[in-house]
Amino acid sequence: MNPYRDFDNYLKEYPDENGRFGQYGGQYLPEKLIPAFKEINDAYETICHSSQFINELRRIRKEFQGRPTPVYHCERLSKMLGKCQIYLKREDLNHTGAHKLNHCMGEGLLAKFMGKKKLIAETGAGQHGVALATAAAYFGMECDIYMGEVDIAKQAPNVTRMKMLGARVIPVTHGLKTLKEAVDAAFEAYLNEYQDAIYCIGSALGPHPFPKMVRDFQTIIGTEAREQFLEMTGIFPDAVCACVGGGSNSIGMFVPFLADPVEIIGVEPLGRGSGIGDHAASIAYGKKGILHGFESLMLQDENGDPAPVYSVASGLDYPSVGPEHANLHDMGRVKYESVSDDEAMEAFFMLCKYEGIIPAIESSHALAYAIRYAKTHETGSILACLSGRGDKDIDYVMEHYGEKFGIK
Repeated sequence: MNPYRDFDNYLKEYPDENGRFGQYGGQYLPEKLIPAFKEINDAYETICHSSQFINELRRIRKEFQGRPTPVYHCERLSKMLGKCQIYLKREDLNHTGAHKLNHCMGEGLLAKFMGKKKLIAETGAGQHGVALATAAAYFGMECDIYMGEVDIAKQAPNVTRMKMLGARVIPVTHGLKTLKEAVDAAFEAYLNEYQDAIYCIGSALGPHPFPKMVRDFQTIIGTEAREQFLEMTGIFPDAVCACVGGGSNSIGMFVPFLADPVEIIGVEPLGRGSGIGDHAASIAYGKKGILHGFESLMLQDENGDPAPVYSVASGLDYPSVGPEHANLHDMGRVKYESVSDDEAMEAFFMLCKYEGIIPAIESSHALAYAIRYAKTHETGSILACLSGRGDKDIDYVMEHYGEKFGIK
């Protein structure tokens, strides 16, 4: 009996008509925004079944994004570690350098269909901001990107890219000045501009229908990877892993493998340790709560408010996680592990040295788990999603970790 057969119809069952993945998800909105999100949902449900929309998105992916991205065998790294083989799905080779463009071009096409004039978003590491600024330029729209001051300082190259692409980068100066506050500010702006703008959430979270929409656009990652790996090897990988902050690259990687005999692992950021404010591992340490219009597992302080979070990876330092990830954890289909800053940075430099690839710090968390897996398995294979490239991180990495890893 196939234990994964229950997942054959998974996409038809989740989310339900209320946008819920089991006990998570839904839509918790100010009354003023309920019609706006109904408009988005109705438009998406119309065009996602339209051959014209699907064909246009396919054309964009092929001619503009450069898809499909390849699966790559890390032969030298694998040999150095042992006999277990590490493979990477190279989303760093997607146009703009990360997986984010997969859903941004879809959301831009949706906004064009709805007659909107502006795209609004938040960004942490800047990859979503760059991708959305790219989509806005492609479709001829205005673009406002909200970004915490801390992340602006850490991700200066991506800030420059956004501005060059015509976007307005708006610093967020309250709270911890990172991703959670950027989402707060973007939501507030959308509340005042929803008639002419669309809020393009940067991960598989937020109010319904965004977790579903982002998942649908991002499943191109796992769909391609599954076909490519089978073509390369003739068998499935033993395990698939990806980093999890909000969870867009990982949900896109995981869903196409759910019904296959493959172990699936989401990798959360453990940061400096397990104390409050030292990590952003929402599934490992969170409990159910509502944030930014959706219900999921959330890191909370003693008052039930979102707890302060930290990660060396700006794209992972969010106090909650996409509702579909929380549900897959409850279902037991996906296992969620965590990787510290130090493990991630060691993996970063190992990929540079042994394979000639500079990964994003976010992606280095998935790579670190793949290395851990390879060290503890004598045979087999693991396929990791390399969600983005590390150009944006090199100045920060050299300043804070260069000397530690022997680079001067």
